[in-house]
Amino acid sequence: MSSTPSNKFLPSPKTVAVVGCPFSGGQPKLGVDKGPIHLVQAGLINQVEELGWRVVFDGHHQFEDISPPSNGIQVNATDDAAVDTLNASIARLRSPLFVAQVCESVASVVQAHAEMGHLPVTLGGDHSLAMGTISGTLRAYDQACVIWIDAHADINTIHSTDSGNIHGMPLSFLLKLNPPAPSPDSVLAKFDWVSHLPAERLVYIGLRDVDKGEKEILKKHHIKAFSMHEVDRYGIGKVVEMALDHVNPQRDRPIHLSFDVDALDPSVAPSTGTPVRGGLTFREGHYICEAIHETGLLVALDLMEVNPALADAESVRQTVTVGCSLVRSALGRSSIHCYVRCVHCS
Repeated sequence: MSSTPSNKFLPSPKTVAVVGCPFSGGQPKLGVDKGPIHLVQAGLINQVEELGWRVVFDGHHQFEDISPPSNGIQVNATDDAAVDTLNASIARLRSPLFVAQVCESVASVVQAHAEMGHLPVTLGGDHSLAMGTISGTLRAYDQACVIWIDAHADINTIHSTDSGNIHGMPLSFLLKLNPPAPSPDSVLAKFDWVSHLPAERLVYIGLRDVDKGEKEILKKHHIKAFSMHEVDRYGIGKVVEMALDHVNPQRDRPIHLSFDVDALDPSVAPSTGTPVRGGLTFREGHYICEAIHETGLLVALDLMEVNPALADAESVRQTVTVGCSLVRSALGRSSIHCYVRCVHCS
């Protein structure tokens, strides 16, 4: 049976807008763009409807009118060392114009659904998409907070990133940690549309693979993070309570929950691009979703980084099944019922 406390921000009839985003441009591995398709094919739409939600799903966004630039970013050397450093950092980024355009499109879609009183559930796709989803949420709910569930911090700046993969950078754009665009035609200016998320309204759960530069960023900006060490020490129930106390002390702010499946241990969700051992258990991941649902404050949900191309068929089925069950838990279904139902539907 479902458990459905009243949501403090959503009108009746309660409506979920499933936003399928088959996008992989924020990282180099093929296949993550197929994640949303597999989740929907597993019966996710019907499963959400069975929880009593009205579901709006107009198909997956194909971004037909957006295409990646045919050439790399060209920058010219100057006599200004600071400018040259900035240009070198920009040149390391992978497909920044493409990512910026796609995420801006996603932001508009999420914003439109949120302003209609829908709860957007965005299926990725790589986690660079969160620039768009969270921006869309903040446009509709300017006091929203973000609970980010991930093995990684995804807060590298253009200067700290080693890979240039923007799926490891969305929060640096949302927190406005990158340098301002030096000119209107700069690549960085293409990210000016990104909404600002104050650092005190962000909290992490599940971190265990954080780059050195990211650790410095978290410390410098006093960003609250509960790593797997804290999960082991305090238990997931206490960690979720402390996380909520930090970003939502009065329990009056809308919540955007952004869940990367690599937060889960690879034994639970093996088919993802950057798995890291020692992650959340099946129950811990589902408890987070259940607890956020029980607040009655959830206004947007991301499920990111399911990659059906990176494992055998059984591992893909397992990861997709778990992805379905996480969504259902965040929308009011107890995890054991959700898991059984997803197995039947996959």
